Order: sequence, then C-alpha cells, then structure tokens
Amino acid sequence: MSNTTPSRVGLIEGGSNNDALFLKKFSGEILQTFEESNIFKPLHTIRTIESGKSAQFPVTGIATANYHTPGENIASNGLVGAGGYLSDIAKNEKIITIDKMLDASTFLANIDDVKNHYDIRSVYANELGKALAVRFDTALAKVFIAAARSAAAVTGGKTGGILDVSANAMGNVSDSADDADNTDPTGAELTAALFTAAQKLDENDVPSDGRFAVLRPQEYYKLITGGAGALAISTSAVNKDVGGVGSIASGSIPQIAGITIYKSNHIPSTDLSAVSSGDGEAANDVFGASGVGYNGNFTNTLGIVSHSAAVGTVKLLDLATESEYQIERQGTLFVAKYAMGHGVLRPECAIELQK
Repeated sequence: MSNTTPSRVGLIEGGSNNDALFLKKFSGEILQTFEESNIFKPLHTIRTIESGKSAQFPVTGIATANYHTPGENIASNGLVGAGGYLSDIAKNEKIITIDKMLDASTFLANIDDVKNHYDIRSVYANELGKALAVRFDTALAKVFIAAARSAAAVTGGKTGGILDVSANAMGNVSDSADDADNTDPTGAELTAALFTAAQKLDENDVPSDGRFAVLRPQEYYKLITGGAGALAISTSAVNKDVGGVGSIASGSIPQIAGITIYKSNHIPSTDLSAVSSGDGEAANDVFGASGVGYNGNFTNTLGIVSHSAAVGTVKLLDLATESEYQIERQGTLFVAKYAMGHGVLRPECAIELQK
C-alpha cells in the first residue's frame, strides 16, 4: 500500500514546523523567581516612630564599688579612683536616622494588560516587595558586621571584635582584621570558632538567650560535613557520638555552643568600601566612611555571631505596595516602598567571623 501525504493542520505555509499553529495552553502556573530567605528581621531590635527623622537610644556605663571608711561622708568624698565613693557612670547615645525612601517600581501598559491571559499584576507587586525585603536583609547583615568592628559605646565599655577562623589563629578575637590569613576554614575550625565566640560573648556579659550565628551556605554545610568533599563524620558538628545535634539527612544543624545557626545568601563577601550606588542615599554611614551607607570591605567575611541587642532599626514607614492607573500614560504604576534606618546599638554583642 502506498503512503498518503496528510495536510498538516499545525503547519504554517512555507514552514517546516508541523506544530506551529497549535494553541499553547496556559498551564495556570506562573514561574516566579524563588523567594530568597530573609532572616534578620526577628534577630534585631526594631523601634517604630510615628514622625520625626531619627530615634535616640541612650547608653550607660557601669558603676564602681569601693570600701567605706567609718565616719567618711560618702556623698562629698569625691569619685571612686580618686579616693572617694561616688561613681561617675559614663553616658552616651546611639542615634539611628531614617534613610531616604527606598522604593522598587515598574509600569504595566494597559494594552499589554488587556492582551495578557493571566494575572500579572499580583506577580509584579509580589516581586517588587521581595526586592525591598532583600535590600532590608542585606543592609542588616552589613550593620551586624559594622557592630563587630565598632568601638565601645561608652568609655571603658566592651567590644565584640573580629574572630580569625583559621587554624593558626583559633581563639584569637581582635578588633582588626590584620591577622587574617585568607584561607577557607574547615568545619572543625568553624565549630571551634563558634565556641570561641560564645566564650567572648560570655566575657562581655551578653545574655545566652537570643544568641545566633548567620553563615554563608558554604560554611553552614561544612559544619555538617566536617569539610570539603566526602562526609567527614568524625569532625561533623552533628556527630551523635559526641553529643552533636542536627541531621545529615535533612542537612540542618540547629545549635552549636548554645548559638542558633542560620544560613543566608545575604552575607557580603566582596570589597564594597568605595561603592555608594544604591546606598548613596543612606543617612547612616555605619563604617564611618561618608557616602557609602552600609557598605564596607567584606572580602574576608564568613559570617556573624551576635545577639539581637547588637543592631537596631528605626521604622517610619513599613514595607507597603501601591498601584495607580494613570490615564495620561495609559498604564498602571506599581510601587513598593519603605522608610527605615539601621544602626549599631551594642558593639559588645557582635562578633564577625573572618577567614
């Protein structure tokens, strides 16, 4: 029997694709960008103000005790250290200023909206909100690092500092990064560094409740595997033989040394000390370099160990999204916005992990 040449229904005249004219069925599922994990919001202090441009956080030092000699007047015998009894308690303030309005926006032409066969408006609004949420989380990661590098809030006060995670500097917490050897740490070195950080926080009288560490995914999973390559179970922080808590199966590790462990893609890892774009309108230069906002040199940064009291946010306008149809432009403007500012409150509560 001879072959029959069919008239292909999906073929465009002169073309070669037999499926070209067939209808593309809408799946009903919109493939949006995956939402990044934002974790810093519940890990710091937030203060909401109804008006104004900044908020004040008073800081006080500590009192000193001295032995009393019978008969001496406590109130008029001078200050402690000069033979007297009265403590001159140091006082200072931390002021966090509201940055300029931060917004993300897009415009949807009316003709495109009419032609489109699925709801794109909710997608646009959601993506704009996520863009601001990422900026919020990234800024806070930088401010926690700034807290670790900051001087004491009052004279004689304590600081957190920078912890070199490399094996030859284990246990060394300093206030500079000069001793960092720029090598990638192993899981065992990271685990030891977390215990050293916990010791430093204890020495700074930082409460055990509310301590946390945020690491890049690369370092987080080293805590579970023990190092690069195949699983080094003997050096894994989840090793049940030595009381580890966590699961290799789920790839999670909840705590080390009483510190709750998180992972984040928002830990910076490049030198942004000369970058002002994006943060140029920030009113808080947390590293002391005018015009760079929350940016600094993060080349050797691996993560943060801190307490929620280390960093504060002043909120004037919470994250909100708006949309407005503009007749003169024949389309809809979508805007997501917030007005907040971030700053260092208690430097003694933050430790930066560096390689």
